[in-house]
Amino acid sequence: MENLYNYTLSGLTNKMVELGQKKFRATQLFTWMYEKKVINFEDMTDVAVAFRNELNQKFNLVLPTIASKQVSNDGTVKLLVKLNDGMSVEVVLMRYDYGNSICISTQVGCSMGCAFCASGLMKKQRDCSIADMMGQFMLMQREIGLDDPITHMVLMGSGEPFDNYDNVIGFLKNVNNPKGLAIGARHITVSTCGIADKVRAFADEDLSVNLAISLHAPNNEIRDKIMKINKAFPLTELIDAVKYYESKSSRRVTFEYILLAGINDQDEHAKELASLVKGMNAYVNLIPFNSVFESGFKRSSNNRIHAFADYLKNSGVNSTIRKEFGHDIDAACGQLRAKKAGVI
Repeated sequence: MENLYNYTLSGLTNKMVELGQKKFRATQLFTWMYEKKVINFEDMTDVAVAFRNELNQKFNLVLPTIASKQVSNDGTVKLLVKLNDGMSVEVVLMRYDYGNSICISTQVGCSMGCAFCASGLMKKQRDCSIADMMGQFMLMQREIGLDDPITHMVLMGSGEPFDNYDNVIGFLKNVNNPKGLAIGARHITVSTCGIADKVRAFADEDLSVNLAISLHAPNNEIRDKIMKINKAFPLTELIDAVKYYESKSSRRVTFEYILLAGINDQDEHAKELASLVKGMNAYVNLIPFNSVFESGFKRSSNNRIHAFADYLKNSGVNSTIRKEFGHDIDAACGQLRAKKAGVI
């Protein structure tokens, strides 16, 4: 039995025609699924009873279930979500002045092998389907209440979005579609560790969502040591792909940069970083390291973090220091799942 959340609007339209229905049925179902957030065909009151019975026989709208829940003093909500095959992923809700932002996982585990990341402690078991990702959203929205809408989304949870490219693109289309979740492109961010050919392909999708690059090093020597992906797509190739994305989308790109004490946080690293992004329509998001397991890395001091940020500013590079959420819970990507599995 197929989960209806796996369909894009165009795909569902084709499916309705295949079933001998009018094309408008797809939009009708999307309205119930996404605008009204109904999860039972019986509640779709303007759909003919005979067709509702057919839907019940061929499809479902099953959501994942909550295996564990943590709520921080700052309002951050983290769910360990059990998918329909028993595997689990994490989803996080962060509260900002401008709205509620959800962080979605795109894979069960991750095989990118970034040395500082808890997600990589548990290798990729499978990709998340469109329904798996939409289920994370729907479950969190129902958990915090339908009258407290999620307004922003980041694909920065466990997994590498561009290693699950087709499902992620389908999911984003449903998120952004006015008949779907109707979250504006400017409120959606996709983060990648740097699969350069997929960055170029993403530029050609013309989705106009925000792109964040997990950079974390100003040169190939350091990046090779902490991010395996750099050996496949070194910095020159990655930066060329990012510039192509900029030219196609006219959108500013974010470079994510975790500060690791004594590894990538010195003034000479800030100088290299400033040179690397010079002339680009980009800004750097500096991230204090969350020490979640025995990785061998340490968090940079607050003085060093601010000194690094000041160096970038004085070099003409726009940067921010990321606000931290969930200090009192297992907030880092993969941390809760890894703990439940006994990995950390």
